Amino acid sequence: MARPVWTGVLSFGLVTVPVALYTATRSHDVRFHQLQRGTSDRVRNKRVNERTGREVDFGDIVKGYEVTEGEYVIVEPDELEQISPGRSKTIDIGGFVDLAEVDPIFFDKTYYLGPRGKEYAKVYALLVEALEHANKAGLAMFSMRGKEYLTAVRSEGGLLELHTMHFADEVRDPRTEVDNLPEKVDLSEQEVKTAEQLIGALAIDWEPEDWHDTYEEQVRKLIEDKLAGREIAVSAGPEPEATNVIDLMDALRRSLDTAREGKAAERAKKPSGRSAPAAAARTPKTTGGKKSTSAKTATATRATGKKRASATGAQQLSQLTKAELYKRATDLDIPHRSTMTRDQLQEALEQAGRPRRAAS
Repeated sequence: MARPVWTGVLSFGLVTVPVALYTATRSHDVRFHQLQRGTSDRVRNKRVNERTGREVDFGDIVKGYEVTEGEYVIVEPDELEQISPGRSKTIDIGGFVDLAEVDPIFFDKTYYLGPRGKEYAKVYALLVEALEHANKAGLAMFSMRGKEYLTAVRSEGGLLELHTMHFADEVRDPRTEVDNLPEKVDLSEQEVKTAEQLIGALAIDWEPEDWHDTYEEQVRKLIEDKLAGREIAVSAGPEPEATNVIDLMDALRRSLDTAREGKAAERAKKPSGRSAPAAAARTPKTTGGKKSTSAKTATATRATGKKRASATGAQQLSQLTKAELYKRATDLDIPHRSTMTRDQLQEALEQAGRPRRAAS
């Protein structure tokens, strides 16, 4: 079991429950050390005086707030310690808000909150159940590791989650940060309607396990290939092209047609529960020892079967999600796969499955 990063009391009104805080997420980034090229020598960072070039002991370092260039207000570490909020013993919920009113941009890091003992299970379960039914989150100020946080406590999946949040003045105004934001664009009713139909046709269920960190997978494969002495082929892959405004409606229609074909193939794949066609259930008549088909007909049948198999393979690929297509592309080591769209992944897999012609 994981160790809690904090223990204390969660309170709302006159109700209190001892709780423990646990980290809810973890990073799977590949970690590297810095080495000098051509050697296995580690390169380490040191605290160096910018003017003299000499290394400075940690105890001789103070904080400096720059007022003007080269002029600083010096602050000693113990001065910061005196005004530090320290460590809270209580998460005191000051009020409850509708979750729908909180923009996700305010959420930062997620923690799990659990009861500190079985004897507190009922009070804990009461808050879980009440927050879930009300679809609200409790807001509280909370201090940990010398920093003060705005937090939201919510119910999710039968337990309490605590989200640290950004303060309002930490969220940047997109109008001052993002160039070329459209002010007012004339869109036809047909363009909007077709785009909405495309969104509906591409609607999927949220399955977190279908999504992978493709870059991290490529980094690990790069390490494995280099360790095994395999040749590494690095390429940026095809450049994505922007949709021409003139052809916008045509692009929307073609995208919608492709999405509908995929949905139709998916429906066809599902068993309908109907009985097999009567023709398929018939028993072929005997022909008294004569061949019922000529060699030519049999050859044609085999050729037709190959075409059908090929078409079936393409149809099966069209039913897969992008994540599933990417996994197959990874298994086949198809280059540039991380830069491909879903359609490009499908096309690459179809090409990989086609038999190559023998050189004459």
